[in-house]
Amino acid sequence: MKTIHSPADLAINGAEPAFAEPLHVGRPNIGDRAQFLRLVGEMFDRRWLSNNGPLVVEFEKRVADYLGVKHCIAMCNGTIALEIAIRALGMTGEVIIPSYTFVATAHALHWQGITPVFADIDPATHNLDPAAVQRMITSRTTGIIGVHLWGRPAPVYALQAIADEHGLQLLFDAAHAFGCSHGGKMIGSFGRAEVLSFHATKFFNTFEGGAVVTNDDELAQTARLMRNFGFAGFDNVIHPGTNGKMVEVCAAMGLTNLDYIDNVIGANRQNHEAYGRALAGISGVRLLGFDDSQCNNYQYVVMEVAGGSECRDAILTTLHAENVLARKYFWPGCHRMKPYRDLFPNAGVMLKCTEMVADRLIVLPTGTTLPEYAPELIAEVIRYTT
Repeated sequence: MKTIHSPADLAINGAEPAFAEPLHVGRPNIGDRAQFLRLVGEMFDRRWLSNNGPLVVEFEKRVADYLGVKHCIAMCNGTIALEIAIRALGMTGEVIIPSYTFVATAHALHWQGITPVFADIDPATHNLDPAAVQRMITSRTTGIIGVHLWGRPAPVYALQAIADEHGLQLLFDAAHAFGCSHGGKMIGSFGRAEVLSFHATKFFNTFEGGAVVTNDDELAQTARLMRNFGFAGFDNVIHPGTNGKMVEVCAAMGLTNLDYIDNVIGANRQNHEAYGRALAGISGVRLLGFDDSQCNNYQYVVMEVAGGSECRDAILTTLHAENVLARKYFWPGCHRMKPYRDLFPNAGVMLKCTEMVADRLIVLPTGTTLPEYAPELIAEVIRYTT
């Protein structure tokens, strides 16, 4: 293991990179390959590759059981799952969301002719600020989409109270929060529904995939119809729909990784704790923690940098030179991305905390392939950059 004794040992000053191979944020975790290949072999033997095959049915049941919800409707990806959930809930007009989220949250609305209205976040949690949500409600508002950012729960009860007061639909984007809990209850059963992502970069993946999870029987039935062109039987179309189905090979990956999920969570937790020890005492940086009384997936190692974007970007430049491909999530905020920066050029006036957080955040690599010594060495790089 290379040791950084001084700034002269950094790659930006001519030294060799600290890591010979790049360390990525979101590098896929892969479970038991033999188990996966067995399931794929059985799939080929059946010649049933799509259209609600037995692997998808089993995957949906196991996810629903894992989360303690009545229904899991598996989809081809998390974005389609969001779009279907939004449409199934009858959202129109304006829907309030955070700007500090992956742009798919906004796109899923805009794509369907619904206006995403950006509300500010709590700088301590990075999740929607209920007071900010209240300020953005108009006569055209039909819903709220909360995001459980970093797997840390959004203020679900405060948002539910606001939704009930104003007669709004409440949906949660839980793309970060599979395997997490709030108040002893697994995330997945809050609001009318929650949407999951199983993209390859998520700690639990199905190659590509997503799901709508809900305890609402009618909503689940509508979502099932919508993901398969509205078919109820071979020739009976009873609802508008699209092609949102998960295929069997993705379900095989999901079933394999469900059996491996405790290993991944354990590795993520070990990495997060190692980063915490290594970064302790470094001036100007703070690692976001988790509530260890709850279930957490420890999927994201999130570090805040004091001093704003200039200090944050200097650390990123140095880390990248050392082959540590850290990321600045979700900079600069959806409201500063196309098309939203043209549609809402003055949105930043109402999003001061969003912009502050976006300018000081770095997400560091983790996962089952991270070398054991990596957090300590990455901390050394950061120490000599700040």
